[in-house]
Amino acid sequence: MDKVNLERYSCDINVGLNKNQLQSRIDDNLINAFDNGKTKTYKQIFKDNIFTLFNLINIVLVCLLVSVGSFKNTLFIFIAVINTIIGVIQEIRAKRLLDNLSVIVSNKVSVIREKEKKEIDVQELVLDDIMILKTGNQICADSKVLNGKLEVNESLVTGESDIIIKNKGDFLYSGSFVVSGEAFVRVENIGKDNYANKIANDAKISKKHNSQLRNSLNAILKIVGIIIIPLGIILFAKQHFGNGDSIATSVVGTVAAVNGMIPEGLTLLTSIALAVGTIKLASHKTLVQELYCVETLARVDTLCLDKTGTITEGKMQVDDIVMLEEVDINEIMGNICNSLKDDNATLNAIRDKYNVLDTYKAKNLIPFSSERKYSGVTFENKGTYLLGAFEFIFKEKNKKLRIEVERYSKKGNRVIVLAHSDSYMEDNNIPEDIKPLAFILILDKIRDEAKETLEFFYNEGVDIKIISGDNPITVSEVARKAGLKTASNFIDATTLKNDSDIYKAVDKYSVFGRVSPQQKKQMILALKKQNHTVAMTGDGVNDVLALKEADCSIAMASGSDVTKNVSNLVLLDSNFASMPKVVMEGRKVINNIQRASSLFLVKTIFSFFLSLLTLFFFSRQYPFVPIQLSLIGAVTVGIPSFFLALEANKSRISGNFLLNILKNALPGALCVTVNVIIVYNIVEYLGYSSSVFSTMCAILTGVCGLLILRQQCLPFNKERLFLIVSMTIAFVIGILFLGGLFSFVALSRELILITMALAILMPIMIKVMLFVLDEILETIVPDLN
Repeated sequence: MDKVNLERYSCDINVGLNKNQLQSRIDDNLINAFDNGKTKTYKQIFKDNIFTLFNLINIVLVCLLVSVGSFKNTLFIFIAVINTIIGVIQEIRAKRLLDNLSVIVSNKVSVIREKEKKEIDVQELVLDDIMILKTGNQICADSKVLNGKLEVNESLVTGESDIIIKNKGDFLYSGSFVVSGEAFVRVENIGKDNYANKIANDAKISKKHNSQLRNSLNAILKIVGIIIIPLGIILFAKQHFGNGDSIATSVVGTVAAVNGMIPEGLTLLTSIALAVGTIKLASHKTLVQELYCVETLARVDTLCLDKTGTITEGKMQVDDIVMLEEVDINEIMGNICNSLKDDNATLNAIRDKYNVLDTYKAKNLIPFSSERKYSGVTFENKGTYLLGAFEFIFKEKNKKLRIEVERYSKKGNRVIVLAHSDSYMEDNNIPEDIKPLAFILILDKIRDEAKETLEFFYNEGVDIKIISGDNPITVSEVARKAGLKTASNFIDATTLKNDSDIYKAVDKYSVFGRVSPQQKKQMILALKKQNHTVAMTGDGVNDVLALKEADCSIAMASGSDVTKNVSNLVLLDSNFASMPKVVMEGRKVINNIQRASSLFLVKTIFSFFLSLLTLFFFSRQYPFVPIQLSLIGAVTVGIPSFFLALEANKSRISGNFLLNILKNALPGALCVTVNVIIVYNIVEYLGYSSSVFSTMCAILTGVCGLLILRQQCLPFNKERLFLIVSMTIAFVIGILFLGGLFSFVALSRELILITMALAILMPIMIKVMLFVLDEILETIVPDLN
């Protein structure tokens, strides 16, 4: 943007840009367009699925096979193409759904254009637009305050959590958010010129939460990618120059080894499982903004909930008024409601109770803040009226009334005190002559499904923490009515003076009242330091700092803009009852990916072991040809993994992902390796050909793969039983009726008996290896297992 020659519009705040000025900005492309980064572009989807290292290796392998005339062994490339097409289709399907849902929760901003107030998408803002900002808004473009006063938190862009007061003429940084107040502001920068965009959009979901699944898969692919090419080259050289095999034979053997080591369907399967999980969650009115948070939520052992809007409906109502002084409360409250611009559940409930009046002249407004827990107005010739938490307005004063507050709080009421001072108040200095006029008792209805939802998490071993800015006695009573078994275990967070106090408290207590936004963040960090996987729900600006630190953050669609921006999941119906479905879907995805990954790794591991044996010990070519591995891979890995990855699975997730899949895959891989060694020695001793060696190895490897598949299908149901039976039949058909296609040759009676004997011993061999592996893992890495 060329600011030197750019014409700027200084519009009246009540008029805004006119039609011609707006069109001029659009024509000059001075609009607030930016990439929201929530989903991949179509270009990224095609690029990520097509241009991969393993696809490149597969193409090279096909070219090598074609160059030596071994066309039937190129079957694996068609499977790779089909996998890629399926992956692209599923990701595009998920993208379209998520993009449509994102529109529902997209950020809107109020602007003044041609003397009218309008709600527009933040990406429709133009330079010099007049915005109206108020509590809960995220500042979506660098701006300057023209009229009004704001309290702003810039922690998402500067890292400093102090509340900063912004008056007329002050600059507002995009990415920060409004804690309280209301103001007219003018847009100073747009799009890539915004401060937040210049620092890589810290205000968005820029932090990738730790994922065992992603880390484990990346580690596997990295290791395989590093060793596969040099090992293939050395293997070819050994077979051709060392064993004296022809180039064609050496190429076929090398391709079989390299192709066997590629877990080509693993990344695809993971993407599909996560995409399908995302689509399924969308049907439960849950928008996934961070793909791997589905896994994180499934591993959560501690869930931090905000009381209001989570276990309660967030629709507050005034239950009763307790007068402490003889005053005209209708007139006072009517003028306070008229003057204060706060938009929160408490003040809205009070507005519903009292008729708005304009008989007092406001001189100073004190907007509500989660830090100070009160708001107020100073009226001309009337003094100052404060509305908020008794403990924060009166501190240690008036212990008798404090007991009254606790008595009402025990009934589940939120107690708001109306207080008055004859003095003029500014800079948060509460006057000494402040005195209480009345208690306003507010009720928030508990959600009908709250008890059932809390019971679900209790049964699943998830520790529940209720964190609220309300009186701890009120929060405790609401939690008790909602069914929290540890509701009586509460503490007032104002008594927690430092990080050490918070660290001890989060381990000891379940209900926290009078919690400041900074303390919420410290509580999340303390729980994570105690090795908990923490999820948090929230809907207000006071939850933002904690949501950014949680392993999995969940926002309500009815919440503030900034809350939805920083969260991994958004509950589109703002209903906490959706959470069990989200957890179950996460478990399904992770358990099934773990199970399918084990099948893929069996082939990768035994291919690696057999490559080493061929390289250093065998005097024959590699035990398989590619077409045989295509059959084995299809019936023991490819087809079953897609079925297993998408079926229902509600088992709790336990252990380390990488260790779990290695523990499941290694016995099968070692069993194949041992059987190939036995077969190699038998055919060497009896003097059989390499085609016989290859046939026996392929049959036993297929049997082993089917046994591993059977193990992964336990406990059986109709679908799993059908899967294992149909795959077994398909493998038998491949051997008996399509032997020529898959390079199987006829075996002598003695070799058939030997093959059958080894197949019968295989289940015992797998169990022994599994037992030995368990003992080794228990000894070496007991903490991870």
